[in-house]
Amino acid sequence: MPIAITREVSPAINDCQLTHLTREPIDVDKARVQHEQYEQLLSALGCRIQRLPAEVDLPDSVFVEDTAVVLEELAVIMRPGAPARRAETVTVAAMLGRYRPLHYLEPPGTMDGGDLLLIGKTLYVGLTSRSNPAALAQLRSLLSAYGYTVTGVAVDGCLHLKSAVTQVGPNRLLVNPAWVDVTVFPGMELIDVAAGEPMAANALLIGDTVIFPQAYVATARRLAERGISVAAVDISELAKAEGGVTCCSLIIHDAPPLLSSPPVTIGDRA
Repeated sequence: MPIAITREVSPAINDCQLTHLTREPIDVDKARVQHEQYEQLLSALGCRIQRLPAEVDLPDSVFVEDTAVVLEELAVIMRPGAPARRAETVTVAAMLGRYRPLHYLEPPGTMDGGDLLLIGKTLYVGLTSRSNPAALAQLRSLLSAYGYTVTGVAVDGCLHLKSAVTQVGPNRLLVNPAWVDVTVFPGMELIDVAAGEPMAANALLIGDTVIFPQAYVATARRLAERGISVAAVDISELAKAEGGVTCCSLIIHDAPPLLSSPPVTIGDRA
């Protein structure tokens, strides 16, 4: 059974980091309801929820994806590009350490998990304002021993790589080609977002179903027309914080039994 690590919405979410959006008031109570519905959908699709408590002093902390990347062999704890977000990794690492050995990115590397897209044994890394070449080099050095290819991808116009491209099925990607060079994904079937829905490329594949924001009706129709099962969820309040459906969980596929001894940790936690 897959495990989905989530975190409750911070009461301070209105102080979240913003890069590409104009700040709008976020209804915290509504955001919490939407987040609970998102968790319920994950559970209905077969995930076991491991929920972390809200972080009162960390406005963006509901977006747990940015704190780590989980692979079959290990988990890598990120060093988020926004300094104010780096404390978010502490409790996530404590949870992940129950299931995977941990490695920590070190300065001067910075990286957000939202810039990482794993397809098979290739890890695509978005080079954005949050993720830099130093962190890319660390990942490449670390993961080569496990047989992974780590490929840098230029991203323009959006916050993270997964704002521009996500996997929606075997050999299928949902993309906004205005924000990412799609030629770096050879052999993949590309499904473009619908006109007028540039933010619609962020989708979360769980099993054979894609969790997808209900706001993007035309793109959801495109997915359904290609035989992709779509489960819509309202994340309108979280979207005001530049959040998407991938951002709000860390998925551990084929989770083994809990580690019986403290996990190995490598690197600097700064």
